[in-house]
Amino acid sequence: GGGGCRRVMGLNKHKPWIETTYHGIVTENDDKVLLDPPLIALDKDAPLRYAGEICGFRIHGQNVPFEAVVLDKSTGEGVIRAKGPLDCELQKEHTFTLQAYDCGEGPDGANMKKSHKATVHIQVNDINEYAPVFKEKSYKATVMEGKQYDSILRVEAVDADCSFQFSQICSYDIVTPEVPFTVDKDGYIKNTEKLNYGKERMYKLTVTAYDCGKNRASEDVLVKINVKPTCKPGWTGFNKRIEYEPGTGSLPLFPSVHLETCDEPITSIQANIELETNHIGKGCDRDTYSEKALHKLCGASGGGTVELLPAPSSATNWTVGLPTDNGHDSDQVFEFNGTQAVKVPEGVVSTSLKEPFTVSVWMRHGPGAHDKETVLCNSDKTGMNRHHYSLYVHNCRLILLLRQEPTETENYKPAEFHWKLDQVCDKEWHHYVVNVEFPSVSLFVDGASFEPFLVTEDYPLRPSKIDSQLTIGACWQGGSGHMAQFFRGNLAGLMIHSGKMENKKVIDCLYTCKEGLDVQLPEEVATSIKVEFNPNQSSLSVEGDDIDAFDKVMQHISYLNSRQFPTPGIRHLRVSTTVKCFKEEACVTVPDAEGYVMVLQPEEPKISLSGIDHFARGAAEFESPEGVTLFPELRIVSTITREGGGERETVVSEEIMHNLDTCEVSALGDELDGEHESLELDPAQLTQRSLEMTSSTLGLVITGVSTMAQYETVLHLIRYKNWHTEALFDRKFKLVCSELNGRYISNDFKVEVNVIHTVNPMEHANDAMVQPNFINPVHHASVDLAATVVIVVCVSFLVFMIVLGVFRVRATHQGVARDQEAGKENEMDWDDSALTITVNPMETYEDQHSSEDDEEEEEEEESEDGEEEDDITSAESESSEEEEGAEEEGQQGASRQQQLEWDDSTLTY
Repeated sequence: GGGGCRRVMGLNKHKPWIETTYHGIVTENDDKVLLDPPLIALDKDAPLRYAGEICGFRIHGQNVPFEAVVLDKSTGEGVIRAKGPLDCELQKEHTFTLQAYDCGEGPDGANMKKSHKATVHIQVNDINEYAPVFKEKSYKATVMEGKQYDSILRVEAVDADCSFQFSQICSYDIVTPEVPFTVDKDGYIKNTEKLNYGKERMYKLTVTAYDCGKNRASEDVLVKINVKPTCKPGWTGFNKRIEYEPGTGSLPLFPSVHLETCDEPITSIQANIELETNHIGKGCDRDTYSEKALHKLCGASGGGTVELLPAPSSATNWTVGLPTDNGHDSDQVFEFNGTQAVKVPEGVVSTSLKEPFTVSVWMRHGPGAHDKETVLCNSDKTGMNRHHYSLYVHNCRLILLLRQEPTETENYKPAEFHWKLDQVCDKEWHHYVVNVEFPSVSLFVDGASFEPFLVTEDYPLRPSKIDSQLTIGACWQGGSGHMAQFFRGNLAGLMIHSGKMENKKVIDCLYTCKEGLDVQLPEEVATSIKVEFNPNQSSLSVEGDDIDAFDKVMQHISYLNSRQFPTPGIRHLRVSTTVKCFKEEACVTVPDAEGYVMVLQPEEPKISLSGIDHFARGAAEFESPEGVTLFPELRIVSTITREGGGERETVVSEEIMHNLDTCEVSALGDELDGEHESLELDPAQLTQRSLEMTSSTLGLVITGVSTMAQYETVLHLIRYKNWHTEALFDRKFKLVCSELNGRYISNDFKVEVNVIHTVNPMEHANDAMVQPNFINPVHHASVDLAATVVIVVCVSFLVFMIVLGVFRVRATHQGVARDQEAGKENEMDWDDSALTITVNPMETYEDQHSSEDDEEEEEEEESEDGEEEDDITSAESESSEEEEGAEEEGQQGASRQQQLEWDDSTLTY
């Protein structure tokens, strides 16, 4: 018994044995675990029942989702199973320990033995249950046109699967067809060709992704790629064509301009704005008054000013042969081609220039020749050919020669002054003023003063009795009797002004342009930006470092033309810009911006002269000391034609009351015969209005810049005298006025004056009846012919007159008194009326045959009163046109025949 029991007790001698490490694989959502090696527990007690059998496996660890199950007790075979569905995404691997138990010594499992603990590693295998998802909702990028990128942007998708294989994105794909982009397996997108902003400004692409298990992204992603035009540094918002309406003041040239610097770090910007006007007149728009008028307008003081190159006219004819520029937009410009020169008539300039004097001239010359080229020269007329004074050009130098006259003391004094100037040779217009106060000389070019770089001295000239000759464009070689040292180029406004003209204001005024650039700086930028003008306002530079302020200054630059009637046409405009960056070099190249200002055609004024163009006066009036007023009721008006509401309407432009600068009265037909006729005008009346007059046998010319009203007043005072009227029946005159040196010219206003010859009262009737014949503007061959015609006309005329007379008889008998009172009224009305014949010679006829003696007596009385009537007329013409009342009483006593006046403008024969 006892021994057997002990044997049983000692039956379960051995512990089960298992491997020390197991590796297992389980697929998620499956419970089978594949173990390596297989799970088999061995027990050395086998084949004993119970002691050699395996009853169980125990798993140690917290929340281990596995169980181990014995499949066969005798072989010790077992499996590990998942307790429920596994999720690889939650946990990829599980590690725990495992022990095996044998069945002990009997069915009750007493005295069971357990094996050592083995480590079990189980990997959960993934199934591809997740699809890729993009990290962003959409992607955006901007590219520059014309550039090939290695990578524009990256799209990225992720996959929630746990395994490398199923969580890895194996490829990306652009779904949108035919776009110039590709995407690589890492999600980098690049362009396949250079993009063009003009063709497409934005691309929209749809992109998808695949994981390595071939699952496609659940949602594709949108990629937007903007194409940006190449950033070109430069001015934007720049208008090429800018129209300028004359008279509108200042016009902003770049109202919406902006400087694009492509985000470079800027340290400074400098822009030069140039207005090109050198093709207009003398380098820009200036008032085209004569240089002499300008001297006056600019306030040049001192003595007389003599214009040596005046516009050709009847009074100044020495410039007639010279070629001039075309058009009257600017003042007269004379061309010298190396063969022309002019002699200035004697007496125009007083030869003694001992006093201070000024020579001023506009000159365009270049390039320099090796020969001397003379602008102005005063040399001996004959003999030794000595140059007294001259202004000439030689090798880009301006030289003034000034020899002392013999009367002075014999010492060595400055005689030649040389200035070396680029301006002399640059083919542009420049304004030169040479101020001479012997022995010192100063030169101003375009308002800037220049010192001579060389002065040479000489002795005075020797005394001689030879007259000198003043020439322009060459020098008169007295001995050989020809011109030499010809000038090639253009000259204008050559003046000699007695008295110095050092006043800078006056000099500036003479050459300053009437057009140019203008800038009204806004206050907030006035400090940070520097603006500098060149002297004639045709270019300016702007400098600063703040782009916004810079833009603002540019937007305030404007064009201004203060001329009333500017020269129409194009003014080119250029903006050149230099930009510096922190590296202190020009890092951004800004191309020049070019455009032009189009100055539109100004509304042209039409100057109209009107008044009485036909009247008759008694011979006695012509012969009287006062003579006859030529333009008693002259009116000067200026009109402009504007387009108005569809139809053209003419506006009487009182608002453009402009100045005149010349009025010329010329005798039509024969020239004036100084022996017995003249045109007269009180010089004092001219002087007080700063006007000048020249007269010749052709007529008289009034010059000077003055208002139309002033000219009107002066013209009213012109009188015609003839102290030998026997052979004179009529005299015709023409008046023409102009403005701006002939740019605008009035109509030709013609006046015909008839002479009424009265022998004695008895012949009044005949004379009066003959008179209409002389209105007819036919030239009568002789008095005899006239007499013959008279007889024929008289007969036919009488018949006509009698008919007409009937109407007048009533009036005559009704109101002789009224007639007397309204003498003046009648006279004036007849002037302007359109009656075919304003005076009825029949009245005289009736008078002589009427029974009313008192009227006849009165006639005779009047005819003797001629002298008194003359005086009154002269007084009347001194007063203004309006004071007609004064004339009324004066002319009651005046003979009707002597007062005959009519207007034949509507006569038809």
